[in-house]
Amino acid sequence: MKVLLVNGGPHKEGCTYTALTEVCKTLNEEGIETEIFWVGNKPLSGCIACFNCKKTGKCVFNDTVNEFVEKAETADAFIFGSPVHYAGATGAITSFMDRVFYSAFQAGKGDRFLFKPAATVISARRAGTTATYDQLNKYFGITQMPIISSRYWNMVHGGTPDEVRKDEEGMQIMRILGRNMAYYLKCIQAGKEKGIELPKQEDKINFTNFIR
Repeated sequence: MKVLLVNGGPHKEGCTYTALTEVCKTLNEEGIETEIFWVGNKPLSGCIACFNCKKTGKCVFNDTVNEFVEKAETADAFIFGSPVHYAGATGAITSFMDRVFYSAFQAGKGDRFLFKPAATVISARRAGTTATYDQLNKYFGITQMPIISSRYWNMVHGGTPDEVRKDEEGMQIMRILGRNMAYYLKCIQAGKEKGIELPKQEDKINFTNFIR
């Protein structure tokens, strides 16, 4: 079993990375393989609604989004991490997740995410964590991905990696998140071994718009 963790921070080994590595340690102790995928710090375009993904099977912008969607095929669960910028998720992780989920489902690759557990990890110096937590969890709620929680909202505080490590409660939250994720993955595996099938899917109906 493997968890793919996304570092949406501009620093490859910054505060968000520090929080994610604490989750990784616990997952590894539970026998779960992990990989941290860095979104990067180069300009990342948002979705331009060109529908190229539906035609070609991938996003028109050939960057880390397409790389991640391919990696997602071998993952059993996901954790998306982001620092807080102006009381919300970073522009990079927002553009990244918009394009990842939209292009994957439009390209017929939605099964790479469907029913796979997911979680968010938020890092901040001071405030904006709960707003960012709410924002990122919405991606999972619309794609039938079970949301994994911890004893508190999945957040750490600190302006540097060293400060994050001193956030004792935050580090404990990360460890509990790792154990909770491992538990659900093992439950899913046990269900598969017992022949429990995934929920039956209904054919998608046309959008019901608010304007007639």
